Amino acid sequence: MNRDSTGAGTTAGTAAAAVGAFEAVGAVAAAGGMTPPGAGTGWRRGAGVAGAALGVLAAGAAVGVAVERLTVGRGMRRNARLALDSSGPYGTLRGTPGSAVAEDGTQLYYEVDEAGEAGETREEAGASASRRLFGGRRTPAAPPLTVVFSHGYCLSQDSWHFQRAALRAAGVRAVFWDQRSHGRSERSRTGAVSIDLFGRDLKAVIDAAAPEGPLVLVGHSMGGMTTMGLAAQYPGLIAERVVGAAFLGTSSGGLAENTYGLPAAGMALVRRLVLPGAFKLMAARPELIEKGRRATSDLFAGVLRWYSFGSKDVDPAVVRFAERLIEATPVDVVAAFYPVFAEHEKREALRAFDGLPVVVAAGDKDLLTPGEHSEAIAEALPGARLVLLEDTGHLVMLERHEVITAQLAELLAAAVGGGALGRGECAAAGARGRA
Repeated sequence: MNRDSTGAGTTAGTAAAAVGAFEAVGAVAAAGGMTPPGAGTGWRRGAGVAGAALGVLAAGAAVGVAVERLTVGRGMRRNARLALDSSGPYGTLRGTPGSAVAEDGTQLYYEVDEAGEAGETREEAGASASRRLFGGRRTPAAPPLTVVFSHGYCLSQDSWHFQRAALRAAGVRAVFWDQRSHGRSERSRTGAVSIDLFGRDLKAVIDAAAPEGPLVLVGHSMGGMTTMGLAAQYPGLIAERVVGAAFLGTSSGGLAENTYGLPAAGMALVRRLVLPGAFKLMAARPELIEKGRRATSDLFAGVLRWYSFGSKDVDPAVVRFAERLIEATPVDVVAAFYPVFAEHEKREALRAFDGLPVVVAAGDKDLLTPGEHSEAIAEALPGARLVLLEDTGHLVMLERHEVITAQLAELLAAAVGGGALGRGECAAAGARGRA
């Protein structure tokens, strides 16, 4: 296993701030969740605040607000967000649309990017892309390699903006899809969601959008778990068609013990006393909770910034783009999907990828799927390349997009060439190789 390691994780100051905020949120949430409807405006106000705050927690953001939000006027921040929304290019790339039908009838939206030279057929475009990228190792008669991207919780296919732009420029065939209840996909027709169900959804998308030819599977966070769910149920597909995989900011299990940077005892209380009532409220009164979330947008934005990124130097337009993606996820979807992560255990499924080129990458300041989870994946796959990026949070494909795109390029080259990823020193800034 090739490891690329970097600096320390969460500071004690961050944890202390989060503890205080959790105590406050817990008190409001408990009151809002336990007081019945009809008790007056106090209940509604408390429920709105509780839902907004705990919706953020459930979406994978713990609590912490940047100092500038205490010193910069609300109107100025609002105008800045509007300006970024109107000028930011992120999430604007579109491909050929399609729809796959899940086992319960849910329509899963996907797009295919297959840029080629003018006048080329689809098959010729894929083959010429392979020649440009990989030295002509594939012929026009062979089905082109397809890279399938699975996004994370409370995101959408647009979260792959930078990687999509790079592959489109290179002419690589790629499929981007929205998981059920996310993005442009239909709301789940079944209430009982699971990682195994998401894996079967991915199989439906592959059958519809890439029914033949070699595959490289790329998943971030919940998307990486979805890839594992696919492998657990369709190991034959992995053996027959998959030639490489990337697991970014994800986990193969053990998330029930994750504390999101808080002391374990504090998080245990939140799980036992706060979250059940909050999720019940989010499912029963989503319109009220959405109103509360909008009313506390400044807090919401600060929390997302704190837990999505590890560096202070991220492009503000990228930060705002991430906020928009997460804000677009309805709160009842947040509540319905969150419990599946505690149940997720797919370490055994990773065996299906043993012997294939695999990249495992995470940020060293990721509090949602901490670096130890990526290390566990790499330990289960001794030939995998492990990349731990310093000063980087959960959204690695946005915050360190140059590094992730470069790693994917090397992965694709190894996959098409039938070889292993190179060992030794990693070229990524902020990472040093360790055998």
